Amino acid sequence: MSQRAELVELLSGKTSILLDFDGPVCSIFSNHPAPDVAATLRDGIAATGVPIPADIDTERDPLEVLKWSATLGHPDLVRQVDKQLRTEEMKAALVATPTPYGREVIIGAFEAGKSVAIVSNNGVGAINMYLMRQRLIRYGLPVSGRARAQPDLMKPNPEPILAAAKLVNASPADCVLIGDSLADIDGAHAAGLPVIGYANRPEKIDRFTEAQADLIVTSMGEIALALVELQP
Repeated sequence: MSQRAELVELLSGKTSILLDFDGPVCSIFSNHPAPDVAATLRDGIAATGVPIPADIDTERDPLEVLKWSATLGHPDLVRQVDKQLRTEEMKAALVATPTPYGREVIIGAFEAGKSVAIVSNNGVGAINMYLMRQRLIRYGLPVSGRARAQPDLMKPNPEPILAAAKLVNASPADCVLIGDSLADIDGAHAAGLPVIGYANRPEKIDRFTEAQADLIVTSMGEIALALVELQP
């Protein structure tokens, strides 16, 4: 069976598509770089007098900095870091680069009669800002985003994925997740739903294969074309 046929078969049996945000929909930190955001978060932490260990001092992913802050046993600090990250994510959403064919997947899913929800480790405000900017807010996409100051609930924790399924009134078995990270794949497995790995970099193909993604695509265009076949 061809890749296209496999995609059509998988998607045809599902009522709902759950989309990760950063990757399948856009590159949120493309023009407001993640390393700069991570540095901003570190500066805010250092200003409270908390020492920054060497591994965090060179961390490029702001979500990892947030997760580290939650290991210190200072809830107020976690809230501070999460709030600052949400501010930076809003700035990033204003200049984020759309993923090629990400928009077409969203529209194509609706035209094929599928429900669509966003499930992300990014903040809800930034996601809705981007959707508004791209005139996608009209589709009423529900968003399951990062829980406030609770980074332990981020994917691969299945909780936000299960929450996204509830937002579209679907059981996990009726959903498929499209994501570009191991956290998406592991989270989908834990939630009990199939996952399409979007390998937007070549090195991800082997990682996603090892993680047992149900299908792997290298372009969102592959999914958009499969959805065209499902449209009445």
